[in-house]
Amino acid sequence: MRLISPLLLTFVALLLLPSVELKRPGRGRGIKHARQKLTRDRLGRKAPRRQSRSGPSGDATPSCSEITQSREAYVDCQDQRLTSVPSSSTWSRVPKHLLLARNKIKSLHEGSFLGYESLSSLDLQQNQISQVEEGAFQGLIHLETLLLQHNQLRTLSEEALIPMPNLRYLRLYDNPWKCLCPMESLIRTIQVPSNRNLGNHAKCAEPISLQNRKLKQIDPELLCEELDPTDPTGDPNVNVTYPIEPSHIRGKSDATLLCHTYIFPLRWMDCRNRGLTEVPSGIPEDVVKVDLSYNSIKHLKPKDFHAARSLRILNLSNNNMERIDTGSLSGLLHLHDLDLSFNALRFVQYGVLEDLYFLSKLKLEGNPWMCDYNIHYMVYWLHLHPGVRHSGLLCQAPLEYVGVRVKDYMHAYNRECPKDKQHNRPDPNQNNDELWDTPMELQGEIEEEMEPSHLRAPQKYQVFKLA
Repeated sequence: MRLISPLLLTFVALLLLPSVELKRPGRGRGIKHARQKLTRDRLGRKAPRRQSRSGPSGDATPSCSEITQSREAYVDCQDQRLTSVPSSSTWSRVPKHLLLARNKIKSLHEGSFLGYESLSSLDLQQNQISQVEEGAFQGLIHLETLLLQHNQLRTLSEEALIPMPNLRYLRLYDNPWKCLCPMESLIRTIQVPSNRNLGNHAKCAEPISLQNRKLKQIDPELLCEELDPTDPTGDPNVNVTYPIEPSHIRGKSDATLLCHTYIFPLRWMDCRNRGLTEVPSGIPEDVVKVDLSYNSIKHLKPKDFHAARSLRILNLSNNNMERIDTGSLSGLLHLHDLDLSFNALRFVQYGVLEDLYFLSKLKLEGNPWMCDYNIHYMVYWLHLHPGVRHSGLLCQAPLEYVGVRVKDYMHAYNRECPKDKQHNRPDPNQNNDELWDTPMELQGEIEEEMEPSHLRAPQKYQVFKLA
């Protein structure tokens, strides 16, 4: 037993030796500490991969574009699925225009735009914004344009706008505004006459008594009364009625409500596939491009674009359009690009293109052009404007000219005299040679000579008989 005990002690000591070695100075602090250190090293190497342009929210790094146009810096972060505003330190230059449209931002917290003090325009449309804290726009003293349309805002106070003293354009429409007492200060602000471009077209969604009323037209005094729908005696069963705005005669749809307006790379309106049957009214004067394709606009009427004086690009393709009235494009003096492709146009009426002095591109394919006399105006106009690049002007009728270029049809028309297919039919407007020198003619001449001179009608024309 005495011999076994020392051997047992020696065996136990050998087992404990690795632990002792790990605890010696300079060798670490044990296996547990070594594993922790290894984990920290791995995390340290991965840390840069987790850094995000969007700041502490942890969004994936967006593929935003930094663009300089007209010596102004643009940051385009549209369609990046962002849930927060990227940090201003991300960009190589301080942007003057920040585009955050079509993302998934739900809230604008205090200080969201710190570092963006040079911003002139901010596009936040088509997000999911339902909350804007009072200090969200802090520091934006140079901001002139703020686009908040097509979001989920129900209320907004005037205090949120105070940090933006130079704000000139504010878009708030297509939000479910709850027109109650917290909205009173904002509504009073946008109703100031000098703020004519703030909050246009925005309407109340609640309460029912103010539904579809424009914020600029409702009485702010009604908002706080809506919170207590009782009579002075406090009877809750008494119904309070509010003045109802008389309904207006229904007119054209408003373009600002139906279409999306963008400010980059140029100010344009996206009205594609909106089910429109006519050109909407209210196209802003400063809009450069309008896309009305894939609607059902069959007829262009005079002055449809009379207010769009700056329009340079107009897309009317895929509308099944059948007719364009003279004067429908009047006033578009700066139009460069016109797309009329894939419609039902057979010809263009005389005078339709007369105001398009600077047109350089015209798309005409996909129309059933009729090669007869009505097509001559289009051909002559293009001949007089050789700088206009056009495409798709092919005859689709009559059968003898199907697939022929309209230009070639015109050459054939000018080379040959038009065939008189009615040469066998007598023309009632022409004199019949067989009637000359007949008793009927002589009788008429005698009766005319016997008529007293003072009763004879003055002869304006003298008729000669030609062989």
